[in-house]
Amino acid sequence: MNRMALLLCLALAACQSHNPYTPQANPLPPAPAQAASQPDLSAYPAPVRDYARYRSWTWLDGQQPAGSAWASSAQVQEALSNALDQRGLRPAPPGSAADLEVSTELHLQRRIRQVREDYGGYYGHGRYWHDYGLWGSAPLVRIYEEEVLIIRIDLFDARDGQAVWSGSAELLSDGRPAERSKALRAALRRALENYPPT
Repeated sequence: MNRMALLLCLALAACQSHNPYTPQANPLPPAPAQAASQPDLSAYPAPVRDYARYRSWTWLDGQQPAGSAWASSAQVQEALSNALDQRGLRPAPPGSAADLEVSTELHLQRRIRQVREDYGGYYGHGRYWHDYGLWGSAPLVRIYEEEVLIIRIDLFDARDGQAVWSGSAELLSDGRPAERSKALRAALRRALENYPPT
């Protein structure tokens, strides 16, 4: 017991000894000269964008989409104009300022797809199915080459040039000319499904 009391006294005495660590702080650096006249906007969250104010559009830098062997420039323009119209966006009248500038890219990509199918059979003998038998299977891998239509749409605020929205879609295309216009319209509708963002 005496030993315990002695150890406790030594521990308390050690706690009351001088602490070599002292708190200190360096002064804050001076504020930049422009801080008094210009607030630092990067310190604040970006304002919520009001997509309801976007009503009209025009082509980015006046550049209409380029045509390709798959679809002409006129086909892309007409299909995109119809798709934007369904989202409440109308072409800006000539001579008036648009709310949005639109850019679109369209290209085809060939892809290889592998499909594995297992074929098998059962051979059994006996009075009942569980007497004995043999099961076997063999994998069959088929390789398909597919043509995929990839379309990307970018929307920019016409006032400040900032990107406000982007969407893309992919669609299998069988390459038949009669189906191309239909596939193009479907891909554009799919690319614009999430506009305006919620």
